[in-house]
Amino acid sequence: MVIFRSPYPEIEIPASISLPDFLMQQAAQRPNKVAFIDGETGATRTFGQVIEASRRAAAGYVDLGLQPGEVVALYSPNTFDWPIAYYGALLAGGVVTTVNPLYTSHELQHQLADTDAAMIVGSQEQLDRIEAVRSSTRLRAAIAFGDVPGTTPFTQLSKSTAIIEDTSPDPGAVCLLPSSSGTTGLPKAVMLTHQSIVANICQSMEANFWVEDDVLLNALPLYHMAGLGGIAHNGFAIGATTVLLPRFDLELAFACIEKYRVTGTGWVPPILLAATKDPRVDSFDLSSLDVVISGAAPVGRELALQFSQRLDCKVCEGFGMTETSPFTHKTPSDNIVLGSTGPLLPNTEGKIVDTATGEELSYNEQGEMWVRGPQVMKGYLNRPDATAVTITPDGWLRTGDIAYADEDGYFYIVDRLKELIKYKAYQVAPAELEDILKGHPEILDAAVIGSPDEEAGELPKAFVVTEADLGEQKIIDYVAERVAPYKKIRLVEFIDAIPKTPSGKILRRELIERERAAVSA
Repeated sequence: MVIFRSPYPEIEIPASISLPDFLMQQAAQRPNKVAFIDGETGATRTFGQVIEASRRAAAGYVDLGLQPGEVVALYSPNTFDWPIAYYGALLAGGVVTTVNPLYTSHELQHQLADTDAAMIVGSQEQLDRIEAVRSSTRLRAAIAFGDVPGTTPFTQLSKSTAIIEDTSPDPGAVCLLPSSSGTTGLPKAVMLTHQSIVANICQSMEANFWVEDDVLLNALPLYHMAGLGGIAHNGFAIGATTVLLPRFDLELAFACIEKYRVTGTGWVPPILLAATKDPRVDSFDLSSLDVVISGAAPVGRELALQFSQRLDCKVCEGFGMTETSPFTHKTPSDNIVLGSTGPLLPNTEGKIVDTATGEELSYNEQGEMWVRGPQVMKGYLNRPDATAVTITPDGWLRTGDIAYADEDGYFYIVDRLKELIKYKAYQVAPAELEDILKGHPEILDAAVIGSPDEEAGELPKAFVVTEADLGEQKIIDYVAERVAPYKKIRLVEFIDAIPKTPSGKILRRELIERERAAVSA
């Protein structure tokens, strides 16, 4: 009934340039400006130094035998050399697959086999797992951040005497193979092309994700598209300076914001929650922080309001997926609507579809959100059936998220389609209940799932982290005062920590499996 379009004007997207050439051209406009700061050591690299180091690393990959179109796996936590390893592999004509550094040998072997990786770059703590799978994969070379016997030191690559000046891969060719479970199923390699990523960078620049004068803080994992797209792509392309952290540490993050006068960062809801409730906030001068972009999971109006008031800064929620390179929506910093992911990015369309009938819905009606634009993936590698389930013949990508959009084109994520709790004839969104629970002053964190019940189908159950002696009934009553009767929390379990991915998404499946085992016992 309604096709939603971006409020931004259509932009012209370069159609004949590769991702690495685009990024290096942007960097060449400001060679003497600092591009990256190591948040732990204070070491710096200018944009000019990044260009040179990346081109030398590209030559080093070629010296090791990397052929155009072959896959390089990056299997490491954030390091100061991570961006150089990434840009270098692309400049050499390679395709990069980013691997979660917490993956076990079994998970690593699956991704390496799935992408047919020829080389791998890892940190010392990953080397044992790399060695465990080398004989069962196609790997020809292992490269290490550090001096590790049996591997090629990355410093050897980045000090190559040769320099690759430019590359000319087909812009429609795949250049990045991040992993995603999509809307359902096991992890799959997502085929992102040079063209789709360049398009998304241009879209994000037009929507002012960041500006050249920004000093950014990045503690999100670069293997994940939130960190990679937000920093190594968008932040770098716009010319912002980025302070890189190996992982999120609240005190270190606050210290870096104070020391480097950080103006912007991309955080996920668990970090917003921690910062809102942590007393150490008051020990640092965080006055430079202007905008925090939140994504990966719905932040919720109450938490966004509490955080923005506590740190006196703006919270702009956005939306993206690995399958969309990754961004599709962003709340403008000059027109914030708390609880909304904002409108669509330039050159992007969206619609809300009834999950039962497939009918296109109208304003303020809930259904599955579909998006279409130049940033949408080519498909899942070697998974034509999964691709066909996710992308329609006319190019719409099914996000798997339940949402609605208002008359101003602002979208609101209600929850994941597959995570809705089915209580009797009703559908209950866990994210809504989690937002209410996290608004309680004595609740540190929470997650909600459906607990199997013979009569109701599923009962909303809360897993709660608290240091106070609240008691189950107090929590049930607190939520009941704020929701319709069918949404009430009916079961509560106290837990030490909510299981989450490194990017901050609740590992709801772990809680569901735990609950099913307990119910059947």
